[in-house]
Amino acid sequence: MNSKAYNRNRIHLRIRKRISGTSTKPRLSVFRSNKSIYCQLIDDINGVTLASASTKEFPLEGNKVEQSALIGKQIAEKAKNLKITTVVFDRSGYLYHGRVKALADGAREGGLQF
Repeated sequence: MNSKAYNRNRIHLRIRKRISGTSTKPRLSVFRSNKSIYCQLIDDINGVTLASASTKEFPLEGNKVEQSALIGKQIAEKAKNLKITTVVFDRSGYLYHGRVKALADGAREGGLQF
């Protein structure tokens, strides 16, 4: 019987086969732990992280879904400073629901397009 983490990893690899980030259109990768959420703007061609944001670096209030939306706005702000407007969204095998969706919506509100 497959574990939840094993199945998520298989989905993540299936997604990563299809999408890749560049310096002009980086990949917005999301990692969700039990307590925090992390996101990065990644240039896969050069193998460089351009910007990152997480609930660890910004002390936030509210529940985890609200915190995720604020992190999405933070990464959008950092992307604006780098003159990045368009990204490829990588949900990393997580369902597009709850905290992952809130982060994506927050990034869209901040001005990112994907």
